Amino acid sequence: QVQLVESGGGLVQAGGSLRLSCAASGRIFSISTMNWYRQAPGKQRELVAAITRSGSTHYADSAQGRFTISFNNGKDTMYLQMTSLKPEDTAVYYCNAVSLVDMLNYWGQGTQVTVSS
Repeated sequence: QVQLVESGGGLVQAGGSLRLSCAASGRIFSISTMNWYRQAPGKQRELVAAITRSGSTHYADSAQGRFTISFNNGKDTMYLQMTSLKPEDTAVYYCNAVSLVDMLNYWGQGTQVTVSS
């Protein structure tokens, strides 16, 4: 099993920045990819950014150039640095870990990000 705990959400004005954290524990060695998803009210959950074990990253078009995903191996923690935030970035942000070894998908509890205009 893998446990994921997010933190760092909050209320910020448009144009501001926030850094989300996702602390992983358990069978971390089994994780192949970690992702940040978000879900706004009335909308489907969408992928924001992804990072593989090798460090390759992928961003949704909406996040490209404004968000940065990273992973600190020493702390077993994934981050999402968000800058130039917009009201449309308002959502619950979820940490996700994919284990191909265990063929399991793990989710954190989510953290609310609210961007005021």
